[in-house]
Amino acid sequence: MRLRNVKRSRNIEDRRGRGGKGVAGVGGLGVGGVLFVLAIGYFTGIDVTPLLNGGAQPQQTSAPRALTEAEQQAGEFSARVLATTEEVWTGIFPQAFGKPYDPPVMVLFSQVTASPCGNASGATGPFYCPADEKAYLDTDFFATMRQQLGAGGDFASAYVIAHEVAHHVQNELGILGQVNAARQQVSTREANALTVRLELQADCLSGVWARNVAGLMEKGDLEEALNAARKIGDDHLQKRAGRVPQPHTFTHGTSEQRQRWFVTGYESGDPNQCNTFDTDRL
Repeated sequence: MRLRNVKRSRNIEDRRGRGGKGVAGVGGLGVGGVLFVLAIGYFTGIDVTPLLNGGAQPQQTSAPRALTEAEQQAGEFSARVLATTEEVWTGIFPQAFGKPYDPPVMVLFSQVTASPCGNASGATGPFYCPADEKAYLDTDFFATMRQQLGAGGDFASAYVIAHEVAHHVQNELGILGQVNAARQQVSTREANALTVRLELQADCLSGVWARNVAGLMEKGDLEEALNAARKIGDDHLQKRAGRVPQPHTFTHGTSEQRQRWFVTGYESGDPNQCNTFDTDRL
């Protein structure tokens, strides 16, 4: 992805290097192993406790530290990708929905941080908190995608950011609140099904973003995003965790669904084509 001439977003809150709490290794896995196992739990909604053989206990770390070169590069990359989402949605949102777009803040953190939606660990993956309208990202997750999940490439990482911003778009439209209210009224199986539709819509909206930054894309970028969508499909991750896929536990959609809805957004460039709540075919 060509980001050299893209200016950094100002909506970045960088908490890395401030010190605080870290995550201890669990069951002999070490931080890398814990990160992989909990990433599976995050993307599938499955219980990963048996894989951990214990519980991760926060530890106090030393005083604030300087960021490594890799962290600096990841932060720069994230700030520029966020800027592309701001430009895209500031242009599209009023046309599609008849009101201005208010972009989110992205919080960059290392290992653990606090949010109004609860304490967050980098092991759980990126997430969006509607309570403070912020997207949270441990930039080490990019390495996890590449090394542990087999979803490398800069555009795969950009897709992750675009997906969390897509949740903010949903929040701006009131969709997150509606889905959350509906989830409280139904069974776990039905709540999971609603969450799948929410996540697939975010994938589609990510595709809309990709279509509108096509001028920044390089050869192979689209394939990187589609590969990432495949690698983080619920069925793929449950198989990788040694389980038979159980559709009623899915919370993000299958690999095929995630890829197809991303392509729907990419090919149409129209967020109104991303209505996953009004279709019989996910």
